[in-house]
Amino acid sequence: MNIYGVIMAGGGGTRFWPLSRHRMPKQLLNLSGKDTMIGETVSRIATVTEENKIYIVTNKDQVPGMEDAVGARIGSENILSEPAARNTAACVGYAAVTIRKKYGDGIMCISPADHFIKDVNAFTKTLKSACDLAAEKDVLITLGITPTFPSTGYGYIRFDKNESADAKKVIEFKEKPDEPTAKEYVASGEYAWNSGMFVWKASTVLKEFEKYLPGIYAELIKIEEAIGTPDEKKIIEEIYPTIESISIDYGIMEKSDNVLVIPAEMGWNDVGSWDNLGVIYDEDANGNIHNNDAFIDINSTGVITYSKNKKLIASVGLKDIMIVETDDAILVCDKNSAQDVKKVVDELKDKGKDELL
Repeated sequence: MNIYGVIMAGGGGTRFWPLSRHRMPKQLLNLSGKDTMIGETVSRIATVTEENKIYIVTNKDQVPGMEDAVGARIGSENILSEPAARNTAACVGYAAVTIRKKYGDGIMCISPADHFIKDVNAFTKTLKSACDLAAEKDVLITLGITPTFPSTGYGYIRFDKNESADAKKVIEFKEKPDEPTAKEYVASGEYAWNSGMFVWKASTVLKEFEKYLPGIYAELIKIEEAIGTPDEKKIIEEIYPTIESISIDYGIMEKSDNVLVIPAEMGWNDVGSWDNLGVIYDEDANGNIHNNDAFIDINSTGVITYSKNKKLIASVGLKDIMIVETDDAILVCDKNSAQDVKKVVDELKDKGKDELL
């Protein structure tokens, strides 16, 4: 059975403002200095399938940027345009009916577009194992990450650690915990971080849609019937914005009794905000992180600087501060408030400063 990559790339990446913008979101940025995040994601999935079997589902406004970034590699026709943001269930369902309509069925390897994975070999090994299992059984498989510290920023997946198989039955999904609970999870050895990466047959997940999200399934069938017809674009633009907005986690994964998890170590990180830049760039002896060599730190610790234009940034007597410079904006933020950067975007929207979005 053929393997198809599906990359979920519709997010705005608002916590990476001012570098991330509406038409140039985080997944289109080259944070590492090597390739865009979407380009690196394509390369990882291409270790288990051909690039022309990889699909990207993204917001219609981001399609031109995706075509510029990876269209020549995967084919512009493999970039699926969402007329409206309707969360990950609609995104996954849209890709599933597209694959079923065009190919009859296939194994879907689903990944967000904005993860950083240091050990690509371990990722590939885990993904191949999941694909083999999905080809053999009608199951939903999620890739779990073996915790390296008691994170309060990730969801957790509880499994039966006594099972000998690599893929273990999921007992329950847990929301982001407080620190004492996270420490308990890690110490127990029966929890994995929820990576948001999935593997299953298109036919298998669509059966789950029919069972747990029948309203969305009915709309997906209408889209499937329109694919390849002259009315395809019109039908999708009419139907897609009416689909219920719900995540695949809430809508299906947490309800189904058909879910397995493969815990793995692969140097994974969800690079969700500026304070996570340390997973890409090395810290110096004082815990400072910079994306270029033009910096001066005097009596500063835990400082993060990122200059789009490689300008000199000097910090004096600072602690746990982030400084980000772009063509038209400068962000200065306490690292402990990194998650609140998206509030700046909300404020700019309220003030009608669209040129900065």
